[in-house]
Amino acid sequence: MPFSLSASMLDACVLAVLLEKPAYGYKLTQEVKNVLQVSESTLYPVLRRLTREGFLSTYDEEHTGRNRRYYQLTDKGREQYAYYVEEWEGFRNRIDQMLIKRGIDNES
Repeated sequence: MPFSLSASMLDACVLAVLLEKPAYGYKLTQEVKNVLQVSESTLYPVLRRLTREGFLSTYDEEHTGRNRRYYQLTDKGREQYAYYVEEWEGFRNRIDQMLIKRGIDNES
């Protein structure tokens, strides 16, 4: 991918995965990795930070004799997600204006 990934973009993607339902760490990282080129070793510190900042809460459940740590959005996390979506729409519109619409105008 030729475009760099910002910390905010990664945060927004993690929050988006958890919007509908909680997910355990490995499943969550796999969903994010399907869209972004990031490693699990990058994502787990993000999960810890988002938890520390109050955007996520965690709980453990046993699965085949081992604990799985589940992450879920808090109310603060939902607010942050809504903020990211609003900011993304403005950012996307500005980039579209620069890259796409400008290119179309220059072709005419």
